[in-house]
Amino acid sequence: MIKAGIIGSTGYAGQELVRILLRHPETEIIWYGSRSYIDQKYSEVFRNMFQIVDAACMDDNMEELMKKADVVFTATPQGFCAGIVNEEVLEQTKIIDLSADYRIKDVSVYEAWYGIRHASPRFLPEAVYGLCEINREKIRSARLIANPGCYPTCSILSAYPAAKEGLIDMDTLIIDAKSGTSGAGRGAKVANLYCEVNENIKAYGVATHRHTPEIEEQLGYAAGREVRLSFTPHLVPMNRGILVTAYAALNRTAEEEEIREIYEAYYKEEPFVRVLERDVCPETRWVEGSNYVDVNIKVDPRTNRLIMMGSMDNLVKGAAGQAVQNMNLVFGLPEGTGLDAVPMFP
Repeated sequence: MIKAGIIGSTGYAGQELVRILLRHPETEIIWYGSRSYIDQKYSEVFRNMFQIVDAACMDDNMEELMKKADVVFTATPQGFCAGIVNEEVLEQTKIIDLSADYRIKDVSVYEAWYGIRHASPRFLPEAVYGLCEINREKIRSARLIANPGCYPTCSILSAYPAAKEGLIDMDTLIIDAKSGTSGAGRGAKVANLYCEVNENIKAYGVATHRHTPEIEEQLGYAAGREVRLSFTPHLVPMNRGILVTAYAALNRTAEEEEIREIYEAYYKEEPFVRVLERDVCPETRWVEGSNYVDVNIKVDPRTNRLIMMGSMDNLVKGAAGQAVQNMNLVFGLPEGTGLDAVPMFP
């Protein structure tokens, strides 16, 4: 059995990790970490875990945890993981970090967008960006995995084949994204109160959202050059889900069926990326509670643009499910182990 520790187990992503790992046949959770609820029973924090989890929440003592756990998930705010990772830690356990601390290779870009000093930039070259669909082989041998952000996961997978094949002019790429409120985390914030969110939709982080450089970096690798794009997220009044609609000018005239064939070829063997049938648009309700990403494309011949669409659950494929997918690769398990939940509806 893989012994797993979770630091930050009482956040939304941390609780989702617990929910997934509890039904993972090869994993035992040995550490429910939480600074806010130390010594309080986990099932008192999350009543859905009553008579399922008897353990109490523990602190974030990495010195003890690294000796007990085969893998440590850090579902923590930016800066935490970078502050605890060192060579001794990586020699004793695997780290899968759900924050942004190791996603961006250029430390100056990270510090500019996140507004904090990186505590361990020496590990940035080693950290593997944990998007299994594009980095699978590197992930298998990694000690430190940077679990991708939710918006970047959906955005990258929606546009990746088009970027990789040079179908689109990357300088014209615009990504419009919408997320449920769980994407903002469990912390108390006025902007996330019920009366602030209900019956409302709003853009935020316009031209400044910190997932922008992460998307640019990964799509830049796909395109083989530096990428600058426009990314605008929106908050919608639902618990879970991300919907991405991206637009870019085509580099050449192309029939929709040709581009569909490219997408189907790229994702044919991917267990969690579903290319939908022609003219079927992705919807968040058809992926909720699952590790699936639904994608599709549409060619607009009038403007010679490609429209790329994607939907997924921000807490599963956008966080916890993706982290477990990475863990499975690291420990040589079938990639979908513990992740076979059918999307919930209604």
